[in-house]
Amino acid sequence: MTPEELAARLARGDPTTVLDVRDRDEFEAWRVDGAAVTATQIPAIRFTQAEIRGTVDELAAEFRDAPSPVVVVCAEGRSSAHVAGLLSEAGVPAENLETGMDGWARVYRARDLPVGDADGDRDATVLQYDRPSSGCLAYLVVAGDEAVVVDPLRAFADRYVEDARERGAEVVAAVDTHVHADHVSGVRAVAERTDATPVHPAGAADRGLDFDARLVADGETIGVGGAELVAVHAPGHTTEMTAFRLGDLLVAGDSLFLASVARPDLEDGDEGAPDAARRLHATLTERYGEFADDTLVAPAHYGPRTAPDETGAYVAELGALRERLGALSMDEAAFVSFVCSDMPPRPANYERIIETNLGRNSLTDEEAFEVELGPNNCAATSEA
Repeated sequence: MTPEELAARLARGDPTTVLDVRDRDEFEAWRVDGAAVTATQIPAIRFTQAEIRGTVDELAAEFRDAPSPVVVVCAEGRSSAHVAGLLSEAGVPAENLETGMDGWARVYRARDLPVGDADGDRDATVLQYDRPSSGCLAYLVVAGDEAVVVDPLRAFADRYVEDARERGAEVVAAVDTHVHADHVSGVRAVAERTDATPVHPAGAADRGLDFDARLVADGETIGVGGAELVAVHAPGHTTEMTAFRLGDLLVAGDSLFLASVARPDLEDGDEGAPDAARRLHATLTERYGEFADDTLVAPAHYGPRTAPDETGAYVAELGALRERLGALSMDEAAFVSFVCSDMPPRPANYERIIETNLGRNSLTDEEAFEVELGPNNCAATSEA
């Protein structure tokens, strides 16, 4: 099974049994997950030992009633291929995930989003990019012969440029909503491939941004063809966090997700988290309180158990989120207690990633790909 085929299975919600044959610590840190996934970890060495002893059937028995096929996963697809073969010989339909978790991390899908301006006219096309291995989302806005990419990933810089050109447009700006802590930004990589301007929120300078970029403040606009992205300062996750509004679409970055709100500790740690949480509460209740219920929220991340809408997109109307997420109706004190009480582990290598995204650390393409492997963990709770 190719990684793309597995992604399609999970997007359809097909019940899927995943057997991960990596070591336990690797499995616990990052694995294939989803609403319809049942994941089991048994190290490959146990199957090798069972093969020698002639007891593979005993291990295979655990999977005889599982949905078929069992998808066997390792780091690069080699040891899992051997295990899949042993299970098949034991009468359990099994398939190897080709290229393993390395290949899974390279799956990148795109879909069109519905978007209109305040009068309902649709003068821009918006693509939502989805990296299922981490739940990272990015956006390409195309209007006329120009395009803007928001929250691009460095690993897929070429993809945005190619997709824009397929639509007859050139990327004129590459924008980050904030200094990301979970993935290596593609803002500079896109700019290097085009004449695009790197864009950051104005507050990124206070955090030590160390490369030339256009800095946008609240209310300023980024032009793309005949459309405009309007900056909406939305602090809380970080001090500079800025969403961008395009008609009835709010590209929310890491302020508001579909099943949670942002975590407040990645800039100033546990000590600064309560103050950041208070800023986030103001963003969600006061600043976003200015927006109508039918505003379409497009976040920068989603969790493995978050369900897309009927089109497969990870978006939701703000009114639905107000009803769904209890945190949005909490008073400030309850909200601060909620978001600070039980946060998941911080993203892997987050300090190194932040330094890279500020331009104060340099990584090769291979190093950049390696440091960001894993779940995004940018939400206050385990589900984004």
